[in-house]
Amino acid sequence: MRILLINGPNLNLLGQREPGIYGSTTLQAIEADLQVKSKELGLELECFQSNFEGALVETVQQAIGQFDGILINAGAYTHTSIALRDALISCSIPYVELHLSNTHSREPFRHQSYISDRAIGVVSGFGAMSYTLAMQGLCDYLLSQSKVN
Repeated sequence: MRILLINGPNLNLLGQREPGIYGSTTLQAIEADLQVKSKELGLELECFQSNFEGALVETVQQAIGQFDGILINAGAYTHTSIALRDALISCSIPYVELHLSNTHSREPFRHQSYISDRAIGVVSGFGAMSYTLAMQGLCDYLLSQSKVN
């Protein structure tokens, strides 16, 4: 199974950006840990990060027919991007929304997600471990679906 990890704006600054909220682990370290975990689970993982909404939308569209599942930390676009929502829905690839922080314990504008209602799951608030938990959940979901079909 092939999994695509998409990270949105400012996540390239992990490790230095507000460590009290997002932790001190860099995105590169998170991706390296996920590569190890993906091999343990028998998955192939590809990682992508962009600060640009259009690049994220294009990456989702290009995933059609190439990936079995998507892990997405859309960053601030979670709360603003109908275009990203439409792309995720249009591609019909199961996805898990994830966040390092618990968005519901933060500013009110972060409580609204344009992508969570169509996600197979949402993981938030566990720091870098949110990525691992989201990957495990997506893998379990995809395996259960392959047994049904």
